[in-house]
Amino acid sequence: NISYIFSVKGSVRSNHYHKTDWHYMYLLSGRMDYYSRKVGEGKLIEKTILNPGDMVFTPPLEEHTSYFPEDTYFLAISKNPRDQKAYESDVVRVKQLITQDQL
Repeated sequence: NISYIFSVKGSVRSNHYHKTDWHYMYLLSGRMDYYSRKVGEGKLIEKTILNPGDMVFTPPLEEHTSYFPEDTYFLAISKNPRDQKAYESDVVRVKQLITQDQL
């Protein structure tokens, strides 16, 4: 599946992990601050800054969230279908990984 996604400046997306799905996120324009950690790793959070042309891989069982400091377009390329039923059966929501002052 390939999804074309727009995120408005200042938005936060995700705060979840996937049981079996994985995905790549490829930045077309803007900027993304990507935060991740393996499920169960407590407070250890890795930050990756993506600019146009950059890509990040999210494996199954990796909690992740994204912050967009500017309007951003990106592609999400995933293994599983993105219909609502399939997506919701595989996703597990988590509390926000980062606080506002960590952005």
